[in-house]
Amino acid sequence: QVQLVESGGGSVQPGGSLTLSCTSSGFNLHYYAVGWFRQAPGKEREGVSCVSSSASDTYYTDSVKGRFTISRDNARNTATLQMSSLKLEDTAVYFCATGISAHCGSDHWITHNYDVWGRGIQVTVSS
Repeated sequence: QVQLVESGGGSVQPGGSLTLSCTSSGFNLHYYAVGWFRQAPGKEREGVSCVSSSASDTYYTDSVKGRFTISRDNARNTATLQMSSLKLEDTAVYFCATGISAHCGSDHWITHNYDVWGRGIQVTVSS
């Protein structure tokens, strides 16, 4: 089966760090852009960051710039989101996603064609 699996979530205090990983099975992730999305209670799902297939382009939503870093290891079919200086408002369920036509550009990010999704993993920032 074609699937993505997130790992590395948990609870952390404000200012702390967490690293999320996304691993594919059933297909080679290195051909496709990977995006990280999140959905907080009462809010719509938003795009957090993405990385192109070659890792030549990365995008970060303004609220996480300077705090989150996206990377990938194509040989291992993984993508990683390093999160630091975490804030209360970062609390959400985080999803990784990809797709045959998924897009990621450094200056803009079209999120419509991400159609393969992980189940999501909880990140809780609280004091």
